[in-house]
Parts: sequence; C-alpha cells; structure tokens
Amino acid sequence: MTAAILSAAISTPAALDATATAARLPWLPLATEIEALLRDDSVAVPVRTVLRLPGGAALFVMPAADQSVAMTKLITLTPGNAGTGRPTIQGDVVVFDIATGERRLVLDGPTVTARRTAAVSLLAALRLAPCTTGPLLVVGAGVQGLAHVDAFVHGLGVKAVWISSRSATSAEALARHARSLGAHARVTDNPNAALAHCPLVVTCTPAHAVVLHATPRDDAFVAAVGAYTPAMAELSPALCRHFAAQGRIVVDTGDAAHEAGDLLQAGLDVTALPTLRDVVRGADATGRGPVLFKSCGWAGWDLAAARLALAGVVADEYRHPAG
Repeated sequence: MTAAILSAAISTPAALDATATAARLPWLPLATEIEALLRDDSVAVPVRTVLRLPGGAALFVMPAADQSVAMTKLITLTPGNAGTGRPTIQGDVVVFDIATGERRLVLDGPTVTARRTAAVSLLAALRLAPCTTGPLLVVGAGVQGLAHVDAFVHGLGVKAVWISSRSATSAEALARHARSLGAHARVTDNPNAALAHCPLVVTCTPAHAVVLHATPRDDAFVAAVGAYTPAMAELSPALCRHFAAQGRIVVDTGDAAHEAGDLLQAGLDVTALPTLRDVVRGADATGRGPVLFKSCGWAGWDLAAARLALAGVVADEYRHPAG
C-alpha cells in the first residue's frame, strides 16, 4: 500500500471490535500478507518490551513499521484470568499512516494475536508440510486451538480434526466447532497415540508441561506454538532432537534463539536453524522426514495483519466516500 493512497483516504480513525477485526483478516489473504511482509526489506521490528507485573501478569509493547504503515500492539497477558470468564489477553493494535502521522485504525489485540499466529502456522504448513490433507491434531483447546482449527480447515481444506485438551469440556466444545465448519472431529485423551494417525499437528497449550514425546510420522508437520520463553516447553527434548536428526526444524524468526524453550531445552543450536523468512526467500524447503515449525511470536506478524486490515478500510473509504 503506497503512502499516496493512505494520504488520500479519509483520516477518521476506525476502531474495530473483535468481530470486525476478524472480518478484516481472512485466513488465506492474511497468510499471503505475512509472506509478502517477509519479502519486504523496509520492515523494521525492534525487540518487544515486556514489563512483568504482579501475579505473573505482563504488559507487552510490540511496535513495527514498513515504509507506509507504523503500528504497535499494546496488550496485557494475565494468566490468573484463566477460568474466570475474563480473557487472559487484552489490548489493542494501533495503526498509523507514516506519511501524515495520523492514527488510522484500532484493532482488537486478542483477535489479531490469535489470527496472525494461526496464519503464520498456516503459511508454514503451506510451505513445509509433506502432507496437507490431514487429519489435524490440535493439542490445546483454548483461543489458539480454535484459531488453528479455523485456519487449517479454511486455508488447507482439512476435513478431519482430532482434539486433545486437559479440559474435556473445552475439547468437546472445540470438536463441536470443527463440526460446524464441516469437518469430522473427535476428542482424544492420548495425543501421543494420535500422532500415528495425524500428519498435521499443532500444539497450543500454556506450555507448563511437555505434551508430546512420541515419535511422529515420517510425513508429519508439527507447529509448536505455546512456548515462547526458555523455561516453557510443549515438546520433549528427545522429540525435538528426533526432528533435528531425521527431518527438519524451521523457526518463525531469529528471536527464537532466545525464546524457543522446546529447542533450547533440547540443547539444539537454534541460531543455525532456518527461519520462515529464509524459506519464503528461497531457502531449500525440500527434504525427507518430519518437519517441526517452532513459532514464538513477532510484531512483524501484527504488522502484516495491520496492513491487510488497513487495506480493507481504505478500499471501503474509496467505495463509500464521506459526504
């Protein structure tokens, strides 16, 4: 999107709620925008600021910009809200036009986080998965579990979903949601046994404990999403080393070198691993054996979501000019 287009558009800021934010971020266009961002040399993403708060909570400030758009995501993570009816992630993504300095858009932060994370996994699967037809195993039936079911059903056409969660109630609810999308769904209390049946796997748990340790299929693609600090892990060290020895490991960004607890606890040299940017820009993504995609999060993904959402708002403004 050019600065001229942004400047010409009407500058009244639009504040979108969760439903309107999601509507601006359809799965395949969002994955495509993320890929475009990884090809864009103008993108600048400083290290995110994390302020630890009492009770185990944290405030995240995550800015990013390209040549036309600047944004920051400002969210709180409050684990103590789990089970209370209050969301664990709250906040906003504020989007600015660089040419004028105007605030152009405010997006719902939790919705952006959920959808861009699942869209990154979708892009990685499109690029790296040996088998994209499923079944899909989702370990963790929270917000990210829901987003990944949506992304893989809509973006890959997955027709069968297996759900595993510590909460049987949450697992059944997610299975019903998958069925509402037209997919066959079942709940399993043994995700390690399910690995033999599912070539697509997503782990999106709180990462307080290892949930997968069994040997995956040779054609497996595993997106490990839950762990984003050195102390967190969803995959056993032996399983991570299996991927390194028998298949491939790709990380979302270079920040994984100090964030990917699964890989760090396995003693792997994360700095030597290819990133999704490397893959998008032509690094050899072929090979045999299972693939592990380790996702830790990055403000660049939020910038991609902001670019896509803003493009839709600008298009609407041109179709329906004020006055």
